[in-house]
Amino acid sequence: MPQLLFVYNADTGLVNGLLDLAHKLVSPATYPCSLCAITHGTRMRPEWKEFVASLPLESAFLHRDEFLVQYPERAATALPAVFVRNKSGGLTSFITAAELNQADLPGLMQLIQQRLATVG
Repeated sequence: MPQLLFVYNADTGLVNGLLDLAHKLVSPATYPCSLCAITHGTRMRPEWKEFVASLPLESAFLHRDEFLVQYPERAATALPAVFVRNKSGGLTSFITAAELNQADLPGLMQLIQQRLATVG
């Protein structure tokens, strides 16, 4: 069964998390991860968590460093991004960084619902 793979434009780790949080609070307009900014405050927004849990596909989340370890051939892909991962691990673009950079939370949820209607 296909899976939605959400990839943040941020790295893992406590220090990185604290730096990202500070950046979001101090200068949100220059924060490089729109997916993080619209789905998280100091933690995952409850409405986003509920939405993801209701999706018909399983969802997975990776940070940039984790993504590049698993998919080094995708190093040139602009992040954040959302992919459909097939059962053999292959990725198909689902939502691009440019689209995420223009979205707010309701818009992202609507876009996901619209695109899921086309995933077989």
